[in-house]
Amino acid sequence: MFLNVKNLCKSYGAEEPVIKKLNFSLKKGEIISFIGESGSGKTTFLKCLAGLENIDSGLIELNGRLLNDYNKFVEANQRKIGFVFQDNPLFPHLNVSENIKFNLNKIDDDELTKLLNLTALNGLEKRYPHELSGGEKQRVCIARSLIRKPDLLLLDEPFSNLDSNIKTKIKDEIYRIIKESRITTIFVTHDISDTFNISDRILIFKAGVLQQFDEPVKMYCSPVNCYCAEVLGDLNQLNLKNKTYYIRPENIFVSKKSAYEASVVKSQFFGKEYKIRATVNDFTWCFFNDKPLKIGSKIYLDFNQKDVLEFDSSCSTFFTN
Repeated sequence: MFLNVKNLCKSYGAEEPVIKKLNFSLKKGEIISFIGESGSGKTTFLKCLAGLENIDSGLIELNGRLLNDYNKFVEANQRKIGFVFQDNPLFPHLNVSENIKFNLNKIDDDELTKLLNLTALNGLEKRYPHELSGGEKQRVCIARSLIRKPDLLLLDEPFSNLDSNIKTKIKDEIYRIIKESRITTIFVTHDISDTFNISDRILIFKAGVLQQFDEPVKMYCSPVNCYCAEVLGDLNQLNLKNKTYYIRPENIFVSKKSAYEASVVKSQFFGKEYKIRATVNDFTWCFFNDKPLKIGSKIYLDFNQKDVLEFDSSCSTFFTN
């Protein structure tokens, strides 16, 4: 594997470990999303990979090279890892070209031109950061990392400071740049739509422990536990034969008659469809419908048994605590 992380542990002093025996590997050119609640250890993990933090135990290997284990620590500037932060840290007194080439002894002009074309920065070489849009600044940061030919690119909430009207465009551009460059990438985000849009696989983290690592469709349709299920989207709870189950909103539909009579409490427009909330027995369900439904109206809801999700009994209180 191109990136191999084995039994990685990291703590700060006598505190509970931030990362507990993390194991996973990546293939060359893969893009994975690394998601989890605040304080789950995501940023600490990126710092360990980048060489900004030392690990307590385990090992990190990249492109056949050992970077960190119990007796070896390769410094950050020797790791061939690019790190793009969310706040566009460009030097204000340097133009685009100078920011990209900063601290490089030699640079091939043809290579720089190719990179400027790839990142759609050609024509902006002489502009300074204050003359750039948020998306242009983000592309400069990407270009500055790519020109150093990293083996691994780390993106830490790279779209959080972008306006929503340009966010989708920038996401698509960065995805194209990374894929064309075949750079193995780890992408940290809180936005699930980002995760589904650009990831080959998703890694879900909670309290320092890897919960699930798989392709987006498998993660969404077959989550291993209730935490992974809720992180990736809404769930509706139901009881069948005195057991608790869950079902996604998109798998619920209005029926002429069923065992689930519902009362509509909210009907909200969501672009092409309406998101409906309705009470069913002791639960509130949400689902989607192509037309609005009148508040207070009585309807019947149904679903296919194959779409029902079942988790460990410990999940029965997860969504109410």
